Amino acid sequence: MKPGSRISELIQISFVSTGLLFGGCGKGSDAPESTPKSTSDPADRVFTIGMSQCNLGEPWRVQMNADIEAAAETHDEITMVFKDAQNDTLKQRSHIEEFVSAGVDLIMISPKEAQPLTEPVAKAYQAGIPVVVLDRAVLGDEYTCFIGADNVKIGKAAGKWIGRQIGEGAKIVELKGLMTSVPGQDRHNGFVEGLAGKGEVIFEADMKWLEPEARKEMDSALARFEDIDIVYAHNDPGAHGAYLAAKAADREKDIVFVGVDALPHEGVAYVTQGILDATFQYPTGGKEAVDISMKILSGNDVPKKIVLGSRLFTKENVAKGGEALN
Repeated sequence: MKPGSRISELIQISFVSTGLLFGGCGKGSDAPESTPKSTSDPADRVFTIGMSQCNLGEPWRVQMNADIEAAAETHDEITMVFKDAQNDTLKQRSHIEEFVSAGVDLIMISPKEAQPLTEPVAKAYQAGIPVVVLDRAVLGDEYTCFIGADNVKIGKAAGKWIGRQIGEGAKIVELKGLMTSVPGQDRHNGFVEGLAGKGEVIFEADMKWLEPEARKEMDSALARFEDIDIVYAHNDPGAHGAYLAAKAADREKDIVFVGVDALPHEGVAYVTQGILDATFQYPTGGKEAVDISMKILSGNDVPKKIVLGSRLFTKENVAKGGEALN
């Protein structure tokens, strides 16, 4: 199901009279009215939630939008407006400004970068619009709730697992996520801590969470180094790109591949197929985002931060649903 398809139709029905075009995910959608609706009975009110996704070029982010949409469909009292920033920070800043001008009732955002999105998020929050931040944190505390897994913990667990697999002097390639994003920094710092000096990182590169970039960087690593024992990629598309590069060079059987995300149809499937040796779950938080938004819109207090759990999937435990990280 294409994120935003059904919801875009609902928005067109609800807001076509406004005549304001509000670009969105998929086919696009019309804008909500400039001020929140008021009804004689608050229980009959329809709330508008604007969701800005940093990009839809990563399968994990497509899944997040799908999870949000599926959860939203169970609530007749909310209407979603999806926007895709297409990996453009300036475009995502404008999303938030547009949502504020349109008078949405709540904003969800999964930021491309922390620092550049901090100001527009803070301004929305100061304007009295609740903001739920997903996956990648912004700086400071001027938002309503952050939902995401512990990336330092995941990186540390990956480092420890890799440390148990390798011998003395093992050669490691680290393919990093976007290092101007908090998850990329945390997955790296946690990995270094968990690895605790075992092995040697001989090549590292920022592949910006994108599989084609990861494959290109892995091609460079393979050309430079005859011996590579482990690849740790900050997401599963990165690990898969590295695997494809190694396979093209007929070297994939000599390398252990580790990723992060563990979507059932992606990372977990790769482990089942023997492409990846391990992947660490990073939940999308889509359902949780809708649940917490409903509490906020109902006037309830919510935690400032919600930390989601993670699981490790390997060929030994994948059939059993993986193993929870302590």
